[in-house]
Amino acid sequence: MSFRNGLASLLRPEDSVLVLIDHQPYQLANLNSHDPQTVVNNATALAKAARAFDVPTILTSVIADRGGLIFPQITDVFPGQEVIDRTFINTWEDRQVVDAVKATGRKQLIIAGLWTEICVAMPAIQALGEGWDVTVITDASGAVSVEAHQVAIQRMIAAGANMMTWLALAAEWQRDWARMETAAALTEVIKYHAAGSGIAYLWEQQLLNTPAPSTAS
Repeated sequence: MSFRNGLASLLRPEDSVLVLIDHQPYQLANLNSHDPQTVVNNATALAKAARAFDVPTILTSVIADRGGLIFPQITDVFPGQEVIDRTFINTWEDRQVVDAVKATGRKQLIIAGLWTEICVAMPAIQALGEGWDVTVITDASGAVSVEAHQVAIQRMIAAGANMMTWLALAAEWQRDWARMETAAALTEVIKYHAAGSGIAYLWEQQLLNTPAPSTAS
């Protein structure tokens, strides 16, 4: 296995394409590797980060008539965008999804979905075999058990995939806080989805805008 290192190995928004897979009620109902609320929050944050950095995002579900529609927290980020509804369990066997990804002209493929051990692992492993640079966002994904999630991650790492969390990805896309064209938008995502960091930022802004008490007698 070749090591993933060096500046060129870091993710860049202009080279990235995001595929969000099966964030649906049926899958969420048997999500046991994470707190379901946390996964919904993280997947939403990931979607908002992609929008902030103008990263093309493909939304896909599997048999939505039975499994339910993708969470509105995600689809609301991309109003009016078509959701590709599949029958294939393996997203990467669906020609419409693959063609949509290829049409972006980007090679840094980022994937998150439910469940990690099935609907994330299969496309990640296939895409790796076809030469794609694949990153899986582990905290915007989830499995039917902690073991299933961990084993899937081990399997994908063995196949050459890169593992990240949504906030690490967003920071890697930003890279420099002097990039003001995206800094404000990313800060908005952090405020509402990064828990302690977001609240601490709001507190800092409050303190900075609060006049110091007068010392006059």
